Amino acid sequence: MRNRISAVAAPWAGLALVASLALVAPAALAAEVTVSHGTSLQGTLKYGPEFIHFEYVNPDAPKGGQVRQSAVGSFDSLNPFILKGTPAAFIGLVFETLMKQPEDEQSTMYGLIAETIEFPGDYSWVAFNLRPEARWHDGTPITSEDVVFSFETLTTKGHPFYRAYYANVESAVAEGPRRVKFTFSGELNRELPHIVGQLTVLPKAYYQGVDFEKTTLDSPLGSGPYRVATVDAPRSITYQRVPDHWSAALPVNKGQNNFDRVQIDYYLDRAVELEAFKAHEYDFRRENSAKRWATGYESPSLRQGLIRQEEIRHQLPTGMQAFVLNSRRPMFQDRRVRQAIGYAFDFEWANKTLFYGQYTRTASYFSNSELAARGLPSGAELALLERFRAELPAEVFTELYAPPLSDGSGSDRRNLRRAKQLLTEAGWGVRDGQLMGPDGQPLEIEFLLVSPDFERVVQPFVRNLERLGIAGRVRTVDSAQYQNRINSFDFDVVVSTFPQSASPGNEQRDLWGSVAADTLGGRNLIGVKSAVVDALIDEIVAAPDRAALVMATRALDRVLLWQHFVVPQFHSRTFRVAYWDRFGRPPVAPKYGVGLFSWWIDPDKDAALGSRVEQLEER
Repeated sequence: MRNRISAVAAPWAGLALVASLALVAPAALAAEVTVSHGTSLQGTLKYGPEFIHFEYVNPDAPKGGQVRQSAVGSFDSLNPFILKGTPAAFIGLVFETLMKQPEDEQSTMYGLIAETIEFPGDYSWVAFNLRPEARWHDGTPITSEDVVFSFETLTTKGHPFYRAYYANVESAVAEGPRRVKFTFSGELNRELPHIVGQLTVLPKAYYQGVDFEKTTLDSPLGSGPYRVATVDAPRSITYQRVPDHWSAALPVNKGQNNFDRVQIDYYLDRAVELEAFKAHEYDFRRENSAKRWATGYESPSLRQGLIRQEEIRHQLPTGMQAFVLNSRRPMFQDRRVRQAIGYAFDFEWANKTLFYGQYTRTASYFSNSELAARGLPSGAELALLERFRAELPAEVFTELYAPPLSDGSGSDRRNLRRAKQLLTEAGWGVRDGQLMGPDGQPLEIEFLLVSPDFERVVQPFVRNLERLGIAGRVRTVDSAQYQNRINSFDFDVVVSTFPQSASPGNEQRDLWGSVAADTLGGRNLIGVKSAVVDALIDEIVAAPDRAALVMATRALDRVLLWQHFVVPQFHSRTFRVAYWDRFGRPPVAPKYGVGLFSWWIDPDKDAALGSRVEQLEER
């Protein structure tokens, strides 16, 4: 595809130009406009402008049947775009975005509602040309006015995340019925065209009669491959595939969304949920518990091959799963106290005793990727960090972070002695069996959980804290109360995950930015407020090339790690999936996802499964 304004070597060449921005005059950059069917932060696209379908799908997959899945907790809303309420699982099937990310590339998107994307070499704006065939479920066309409405509504009335994520989008203007242009503010930000492509498009006409800021159980109007069929809140929701869906034959959708119906049933806890799976109350599940994976699936159905257990390798950055210490709390504002608490968590014992040796200890916010800090800082990374040396712990420059290593006993005395030393240095001392602070107040910590599953992980941690004189308690609450407390940052310690992509950017502001620390419902759970972290995020967002992005991200990783904001937990490099043997699957699996919606119900397997289940029940 050639550029309509100026010829470029390839549709994605504009992204490759970033590396030489400093050598090109601003006027020349502004004039060099790329027009493409996709965009990549890595600088290349796997699929050319004439591609027919993604590699990991079967374009001839049969349509039909129903797949049943599960969720734990409850839901009370079909509005996933606001802070209020708990939205139904899989509600995203109803909506579509301007562009779509495949599961076999990182940081790459291809046109969905938008047919093409345009942006200049200085990334000061982006324009999307919409597909003329794009339609809402009621048959009316999707227009540029819908796109502008979506942006303005999400950033003014939607979840606080949208305001942070699109903070540098200055305006959205409809330049015609099917063309919309977004103009950016601030310095160079090569990611902005990409993240605007992630915008969910909403129907302006529909929302003229709907209060966007309220929860609702009314089925929303969308343009996605499914619409809401039945709602039985808070127990279940079912989605129905849209017949003759407008985008079904597009290259980004072909061979996907093969199930006629998708049913989600809710369960009160994980134990009941698993038993329901073994009774074939639903068909497919992702497992997140090592113990359940090792022992929980044993059943006649598994032994007879009716249920399949499979570990699927992936290449995703695993991010950081951790015990998150809320630094808004007075007792966690001293780095030494946070570090001391980390010495009380015995991962080696937990991995051996609780997890059947299935996990790897996490030692980076960007683990399983080239973005993770390695060795000691040098070159450009060292020069960047030197600007902040006076404000950083000395270890940032002298040591590569590693979480405490224990003897696996469950109460490593060496680690507990080190924790006590740090607490003493911070002014804490034990009196009458309690650890008391400089203000004379005892150190008490509540671990807020939403799943009883994690109690067995937290309780040994609490026992070690008690050996230090710290009063720890575990409180497990229902999903609605948990979400409300998370949204208002009303917790001491929670278990959370900070996922990462291969090309971090603007979302880092929501994770660690100072402004986000005071934004209710935001993702800065830690409460990080650091001018250094803010500056490093700016370096990531404005990185002119891949090398600069990696360098700045590694610097940020070091700074976050050595502040001991979290107690790192563990990660796995596989997807653990269990399913009843009724599915067909493409021969190629995606690198970065399970690809469930490229599976299909195999009629022969489905019939055989039904017969074998009957035989098993008769025995």
